[in-house]
Amino acid sequence: MIKITRKIITIDEDLCNGCGHCTTGCSEGALQIVNGKAKLLREDFCDGFGDCIGACPTGALKIEERESNPFDEIATKAHLLQTGGAEAVARMEEAQKQHSGGGCPGSRAMQFNRASTSTNTSASAAAPAQSELNQWPIQLHLVHPSAPFFKNRELVVMSTCAPLASADVHSRFLKGRSVVVACPKLDKSEPYVEKLASIMSEPTIPKVIIVRMEVPCCGGLSTIASEARKLCPRKDIIIEEQIVAIESGSIRSIKLL
Repeated sequence: MIKITRKIITIDEDLCNGCGHCTTGCSEGALQIVNGKAKLLREDFCDGFGDCIGACPTGALKIEERESNPFDEIATKAHLLQTGGAEAVARMEEAQKQHSGGGCPGSRAMQFNRASTSTNTSASAAAPAQSELNQWPIQLHLVHPSAPFFKNRELVVMSTCAPLASADVHSRFLKGRSVVVACPKLDKSEPYVEKLASIMSEPTIPKVIIVRMEVPCCGGLSTIASEARKLCPRKDIIIEEQIVAIESGSIRSIKLL
């Protein structure tokens, strides 16, 4: 097989904890846990779009550009049919449709036709929307785990894109709550699990609400929260997931733990 220079997944075994989340995040079945570490099963099973990256809680997965075997869709489908059946093949085909626009599904260019809002600007100017943010900083990288604004409030762990997709973020999610903001794909997220576990250890936080986008890479935020709960000495804390649709901004709720 002729090798080409292309994007392909690479795994830092020192960071990999063997959790296996990446194996379910990869629609092509290219990853497998071997001796407690994620391994690339075959180069030609990896399409290089990195859907698995958002599922990794430790930052062990990266996309690099190097010489490798080209992605073989036919061989990948045969592998999936053997290991996961027709459902696995259908999942891969859906992922490939998303990838056909170029880049990961969360980077695919889309345009929406919105209905025009009211032209009565005087009314909206007279009553601007009220910000419900009651703390600073908000970036997970920057907050101190023992900051006083975490006490006696539910904690919102929000993806950086969610506030722009849902028009009522402030009234629906921020009012009366503390918040941290993070991106599981673009941030250096290696310290996030431990830091979030430290925040969640505060005994007066009754619940954690994950607010994230529907794209696969954003699912890493829920993975980070789930892993943090395992490290947290508290076992009574509730974790909920609110998934925001890209186009409609509609939200569906899931109780994780």
